[in-house]
Amino acid sequence: MHIGEIARRYEMNPRTIRYYETIGVLPNAARTDSGYRIYSQDAVSRLEFVLKAKSLGLTLDEIRKILSLHDEGVAPCEHTRDFIKRKVKEIDEKVVALASLKKTLSRALKTRFRKSSAASFCPLIEGAGKKPLTLHPTGRLTLS
Repeated sequence: MHIGEIARRYEMNPRTIRYYETIGVLPNAARTDSGYRIYSQDAVSRLEFVLKAKSLGLTLDEIRKILSLHDEGVAPCEHTRDFIKRKVKEIDEKVVALASLKKTLSRALKTRFRKSSAASFCPLIEGAGKKPLTLHPTGRLTLS
């Protein structure tokens, strides 16, 4: 299957497919005489797996590890279970942080507007919470 056909079928940019090939998530495609990439059905099935894994929140590094184990003949299910357990824990932490943010924002909406010398910019924001929320690179929200 040509890269353009795959891109259309899965609503992807062909550059993404080439990137997956470059980082080793997909095998190197065969080439036609004119240089077009042709992917085997196994490569397409592998791409489907990658897309499903990404939809579950797995990172490309995690997916690459799972595929590497599979390619070595090792059943990757226990490793996959560990990755998914971590994702569930991260989601639980985000839910707690988002619930706290929702509570803070709800309180902010109840703030009465009045001119105050204590508020430099906007009392709605400055009086909203005692501690600002920080978004970590992992995507986790925490109170600073």
